[in-house]
Amino acid sequence: MDLTRIQNLSLSYIRSSALRCAVELDISGLIQAYGRPMPLNELARSIPIPPEKDSMLGRLMTFLVNQGIFVQSEAGYQLTPASELLLTKGSNMAAYVCAVTKGGKLCDRLSEVFMESGERSLFEKVYDGKTFWELTKENPEFGKSFNDSMASLSNSLMRELIASYPHIFDGLNNLVDVGGGTGTAVKCIVEAFPRLRCTVFDLPHVVAKALKSESFDVVGGDMFEKIPPADVIFLKNVLHDWNNEDCVRILKRCKEAIESNNNGGKVIAVDIIIGLESNDPIATETSLLHDISMMVLFGSKERNKQEWHNIIIRAGYSDYKIYPVQLGIYSVVELYP
Repeated sequence: MDLTRIQNLSLSYIRSSALRCAVELDISGLIQAYGRPMPLNELARSIPIPPEKDSMLGRLMTFLVNQGIFVQSEAGYQLTPASELLLTKGSNMAAYVCAVTKGGKLCDRLSEVFMESGERSLFEKVYDGKTFWELTKENPEFGKSFNDSMASLSNSLMRELIASYPHIFDGLNNLVDVGGGTGTAVKCIVEAFPRLRCTVFDLPHVVAKALKSESFDVVGGDMFEKIPPADVIFLKNVLHDWNNEDCVRILKRCKEAIESNNNGGKVIAVDIIIGLESNDPIATETSLLHDISMMVLFGSKERNKQEWHNIIIRAGYSDYKIYPVQLGIYSVVELYP
């Protein structure tokens, strides 16, 4: 019914709030530590919560079971592949949940995006003209929250990428991860391909917090100015943060870095392509949610296949290849100079 659809959409914020609650109470960790199906009373005492709140916890768990986060048997609650992602000793998507769900308050003002002229994002309007990137630099707590969330996402995504597309790293000598954050993606790459020399490249204040390892290098700089030369430039979740003009500038700098290496080479971009061969309604919806998120945070967008084609050709690349979607909402695009 249309009435039910409107009610469902209006209450959708509860999904993210309930998931964040499960993370903050460490329900996944407590169930794992219990070692077998965990009854509600045992879960309640382990958190711990006052006994009069047990029935409320049961209602929360009923909702999370309905959402596929946990499963329930007569013996108690158990983890699912989804809730295993929230374990701090695993991929730790808990950090991602905590950071991303904070954006709900910002989206409460979504209508303001359409009410004023100019290209300033809603984030800039709310934060007195500061861009998202300026705030991550000025506010260490905010910056850490963002870096932790991206590291947790990278941990999960890179495992799937390497398992699904190991051939894209064949024959390479060196790789630069542009916008590589604190180095989580590169760490995954060098563990899988130890002969590949990798470099994490990001703004100086970001790489100052990067992982320390003899297996890869860390270089600070500005991708709009110059990128270190390499066989392959790796861009994961970078281009969707920027408008079309900035994307073309970034891709031109990537092309220069490849050509200055005098060894052929390519760009590997891992990002969302709206509407690309997905029969999964959850994946489609998540891609569109990301698009709204980019609009609010950066004044940017997720792009469809034609929009990707346009920025790639404008940046001067001779050809490109898009791989079928096997990474949930993410696609792999190889760009050739």
